Amino acid sequence: MNEPISIKIFLAKGSATSLRTAEISNWSGKAIACSRKELDELAKREEAIRPGVYFLIGNDIETGEPSAYVGEAEEVAKRLKQHISKEFWNQAVAFVSKDENLTKAHIKYLEGKLIEIGNKAGKGVIQNSQSSGARLPESDQAEMDIFLDRILKLLPVLGTSLFSIPEVNKKLASNKLICKIKGLLAYGNRTDNGFIVYKDSEAVLEDRASAVRNKVRRQILIDKGVLVKQDNCFIFTRDHEFTSPSLAAAAIRGGTSNGLTAWKTKEGKTLKELEGRQD
Repeated sequence: MNEPISIKIFLAKGSATSLRTAEISNWSGKAIACSRKELDELAKREEAIRPGVYFLIGNDIETGEPSAYVGEAEEVAKRLKQHISKEFWNQAVAFVSKDENLTKAHIKYLEGKLIEIGNKAGKGVIQNSQSSGARLPESDQAEMDIFLDRILKLLPVLGTSLFSIPEVNKKLASNKLICKIKGLLAYGNRTDNGFIVYKDSEAVLEDRASAVRNKVRRQILIDKGVLVKQDNCFIFTRDHEFTSPSLAAAAIRGGTSNGLTAWKTKEGKTLKELEGRQD
């Protein structure tokens, strides 16, 4: 179970999507975020001229899927301005140290770990190729792993859950919901950010002719190795979180599906019935 933490967010313009900062109690780091058009304003802030890791957040141009780029810089604001040619992003988030103790090796280590986590989460398009990261002394690595944990806690608050790997609740996992089609079985459950489909779940091989967008989404899962062909179906090679039960059901059934009725308990009770929906 995660420990409770206190987060302090300052909205410089009173808007949750404009220039803002975020801090966690008893943490040496600080986050600063802004929209693309506010880069000049961000560059004027003291935090923005420090070393740190940063994220460009938006939607992939080709697929429309949520997307992010992870980078590191010894002067965050200067590096962010060099990414204007990248069209996909509309929000930037950077993490720096308030005590100015982040070294080049530290931020390279964090960058490598974050790219690895983003690819493992598999929720969208990570624009980078894998970073080599950096090797650190044991004590520095332990310190940076704490810094990394704080980054991962703040990112959803600041606008992206692409780096959030869902924790599987053992009690829920033992009461899995089931999605069936053509003799195939998939298992899943609600999560804080959407819906998780568990490893070894099955999915149809063929997309429906009308399911153009779903075909693109499924191809992304295939390219990432989340879905692998096995005999007469696809198999989920790992737990994978979707943003909704309907998107999860669509990936399994090869086309648009109502997740509230497609997912059922072993007794046949639908997710809609479990949640007491009246619509």
